[in-house]
Amino acid sequence: MSTSEAVTRGVRVAVRSRYSPEHSDPPHNLWFFLYTITIANEGGEAVQLRNRHWIITDATGQVEEVEGPGVVGEQPLLQPGESFEYTSGCPLPTPFGSMHGSYDMVTEGGDQFDAEVAAFTLREPSAIH
Repeated sequence: MSTSEAVTRGVRVAVRSRYSPEHSDPPHNLWFFLYTITIANEGGEAVQLRNRHWIITDATGQVEEVEGPGVVGEQPLLQPGESFEYTSGCPLPTPFGSMHGSYDMVTEGGDQFDAEVAAFTLREPSAIH
């Protein structure tokens, strides 16, 4: 399991990732990873997640960018002290890689900012890297 954590303007983003053997097919160059993210509003005003931006890198250095509205079909609004947790997945053509990115957030006052998602590793437990 890999973890990462970053805080931007009172928004804490904590990540736990793990290999999912039941969704993987290594003989066909498919390794699947699950990641659970907790977004906590530790600031003084409500914030809403509007969009996500991921940068995914596999073991060969191939980079894929993924952008879109919300996370798992939601655009959570977090009052001070609230958090939102979700689990999603990422397929890779290699047994090792990494992800990092950001969430486009907006405060109740209308300020827009990017909350950092610090880099975390995607690694099949027996992979050598």
